Amino acid sequence: MTKPPKPTPVQQWQPAPPDLVARFKDALARIPEAESKKMFGYPAALVNGNLFAGLHQGNWILRLSDIDRARLLKVDGASLFQPMPGRPMREYVVVPPPIVESPDQLHDWMLRALAYAGGVAPKPPKRPAGARTRRRG
Repeated sequence: MTKPPKPTPVQQWQPAPPDLVARFKDALARIPEAESKKMFGYPAALVNGNLFAGLHQGNWILRLSDIDRARLLKVDGASLFQPMPGRPMREYVVVPPPIVESPDQLHDWMLRALAYAGGVAPKPPKRPAGARTRRRG
C-alpha cells in the first residue's frame, strides 16, 4: 500500500522591512484622504473602504486601472501581485524598486491608485460580530 503524499508546508510571510514601512508612512502623509490600517499584518492605505496601496513582505503594491496597470507592468521589475504563487490579484501591481525609491514618481503612482480606488463603489459597513440577518416570512 502506498503512503499518501505529505502536505506541502505553508510558506510563512515575512514582515515588511522597517525602511519600507517608514517610506510607506511618509508616502501616506502626503495623501490626507487615505485611511491607514493594517491588513494581514501589513500597512495598507484605503479610500472609501477600498484598498489602493499596501505592503506585502518586501513589496509595495498598488491597485490600478486597466490603463495604468498596463503602463506600470511595462516598467522593468513590475509584476502582477501574487500573495500566493499562482493566485494573482488582477487589479494589483508590485511597484518596481526604482519607483519605490523615487518619492515623486511613487507619489504620482499613489495618486493614480487613489483615484482609481476612490471611483470604486464604497465598501458597505460590516455587520457587528454575532449579528443575525432577519428572515422575512
